[in-house]
Amino acid sequence: MINALLVANRGEIACRIFRTCRELGISTVAVHSDADAGAPHVRDADAAVRLPGDAPADTYLRGDLIVKAALAAGADAVHPGYGFLSENAAFARAVADAGLVWVGPSPAAMSAMASKTRAKDIMRAAGVPLLEPVLPEAVGERDLPLLVKAASGGGGRGMRVVRELGDVDAALASARAEAAAAFGDGEVFLEPYVEGGRHVEVQVLADAHGAVWALGTRDCSLQRRHQKVIEEAPAPGLAPEVREALHVAAVEAARAIGYEGAGTVEFLVSGDGRAYFLEMNTRLQVEHPVTECVYGLDLVAWQVRVAEGSPLPSGLPPAPVGHAVEARLYAEDPGRGWTPQTGVLHRLSVPGVGGPAGERSVGEGSVGVRRRALRGGGPGPYIYGPLTRNSEGTRNSGPQIHGSVPDPRPCEPVASRAYPADGRTGLRVDSGVADGDLIGVHYDPMLAKVIAWAPSRGEAVRLLARGLERALVHGPVTNRDLLVRSLRHPDFVAARLDTGFYERNLAELTAEPSDGGDIRVAALAAALADSCGRSRFGGWRNVPSAPQRKSYRTEPGGEECEVRYRLGRDGLSADGFPGVRLLALAADGVLLEVGGVEKVFAVAVYGDRVYVDSSDGASAFTVLPRFPDPAARTEPGSLLAPMPGTVIRLADGLAVGDRVAAGQPLLWLEAMKMEHRVAAPADGVLAELHAVPGRQVELGTLLAVVADSPA
Repeated sequence: MINALLVANRGEIACRIFRTCRELGISTVAVHSDADAGAPHVRDADAAVRLPGDAPADTYLRGDLIVKAALAAGADAVHPGYGFLSENAAFARAVADAGLVWVGPSPAAMSAMASKTRAKDIMRAAGVPLLEPVLPEAVGERDLPLLVKAASGGGGRGMRVVRELGDVDAALASARAEAAAAFGDGEVFLEPYVEGGRHVEVQVLADAHGAVWALGTRDCSLQRRHQKVIEEAPAPGLAPEVREALHVAAVEAARAIGYEGAGTVEFLVSGDGRAYFLEMNTRLQVEHPVTECVYGLDLVAWQVRVAEGSPLPSGLPPAPVGHAVEARLYAEDPGRGWTPQTGVLHRLSVPGVGGPAGERSVGEGSVGVRRRALRGGGPGPYIYGPLTRNSEGTRNSGPQIHGSVPDPRPCEPVASRAYPADGRTGLRVDSGVADGDLIGVHYDPMLAKVIAWAPSRGEAVRLLARGLERALVHGPVTNRDLLVRSLRHPDFVAARLDTGFYERNLAELTAEPSDGGDIRVAALAAALADSCGRSRFGGWRNVPSAPQRKSYRTEPGGEECEVRYRLGRDGLSADGFPGVRLLALAADGVLLEVGGVEKVFAVAVYGDRVYVDSSDGASAFTVLPRFPDPAARTEPGSLLAPMPGTVIRLADGLAVGDRVAAGQPLLWLEAMKMEHRVAAPADGVLAELHAVPGRQVELGTLLAVVADSPA
């Protein structure tokens, strides 16, 4: 039996594993870099061991240090989580050689699938359909488009789509560099890129006694930079024969290598329904919660049980019930090339979701509570439709009324049960960050995974979209609005899914509202709340006031918004806001009547940043000074760092005096484990070049200046 377990990982997945360990009575050990010294996963663990340094190569990729940490802390088992060393067979072997239990498949099984090129050889021999690799030296126009893929690792790193023959060499070099930095292995290969294909995967669970379960399909087609954004289970719209063929192929793949534990077999399904093997991930997937919610299994608990030698229950796996959808909340700006964002996460809260440390689901985020508070009322009942289980094991639905916030873990699986503890429709949040945490540049920008389960796909999608829309996300710019719009897009609602979804729809999904009306009303609410907060009387006075003016810049749009208003005996008078009445006012909230409809606007202020949340959505503003600082201006043609990061290389031969074209790549930054291209802002001559490979830069650092070409 395992008594103490070290998680060789960080963030959300470490917290997730610790939660199951607590339920199983297993003590926990964390490892952490210097940047993560105060991270939630460190606070959650019973013990923690420092890995000196910040970069993954010096910390979470140092298997030797992690094994020493496990022995020093008295752990008797190691769980790798996902990413980092989770699919490194040498690390698994080192763990076993140290006398520790490896919570995962055998090193031999990992080696068989660790290299995607070798995995294809095994699947080819087993008769599984696959996309044949293309030799770089033999590439011709007829082979395009192509996909460059890292032979090791995952998460979208080391992948490039090539559509022009002249771009092959550069794509190979860039992918090799990124793969080597992320996985310690720079091997890459080429394969045909299938336009309009769906990414469908099968969750497998196997024990050491010959049992292998196929726990349904997941669709993970909505991706950016080949990294999943929205996932769901089961994969919708598959023909029964295709679904069955995927299950059979996944089980055969697991049996072929003597697999044990939880793993995922990934396929590309073409528009005509043909399935091609992509790879097998010999680890837990980021998106495993959707399978847990549908099948009612705690996959982490079963990983531990299998590692302890326990068999899977005899007979067939549990039957799936309902539908689950997961959205990954990233600190990034989709409208600006998915640029990672950094800064303090002041607040992360999803309505109706909460929990102790480790679940990282904080607060209720209920604007409705603020409405009652502004009007002087107390909290009222929360109504939800739970799903219960009758004596035959089927689920019955029926409303219940509680006088407090609903149970914080509405669809969270419990290790000792075959189904969720209560089975209710609801939201689950898995995260590894907490209010006040600094989101830095060293690691993946994912803040949380928000998961919805419901009896039908339509209900789950609707629930997730609304939960995200009402969430309080105060801090760096995120992809929250993109997620909500994606979930409500007609193609997604109709399950018309493929990996080109964002390539086709990104401009539409990131466009600013055409009229800007909701944003302007939110800015008015921010200005009114500010006036209340500055009043020495602490509230709204029914006396005439002088005209007020407040200027904001929208985030991330960057548009300036000026509000002019006056509060008097006759109420609110605001320029450009006909039909808006002020009903109640406080420093942290405003109740307005807009077009005859009462709306509450919750206002939160952190320095010069203001966040306004309402039933219409969320808005963020930066307060603009009345008198701008001339020193803050930049010269035309200045190329500023779009994020904190490290300059990893310059364009070949780049030098001051070179003529450059708008959009021409000049240099590359590495931030949050991904490469980011920085291009010339305009046509001209490179007048200044301050970027140096290996140098750390902060957001807004001057990298270069492109001057107008001489006449």
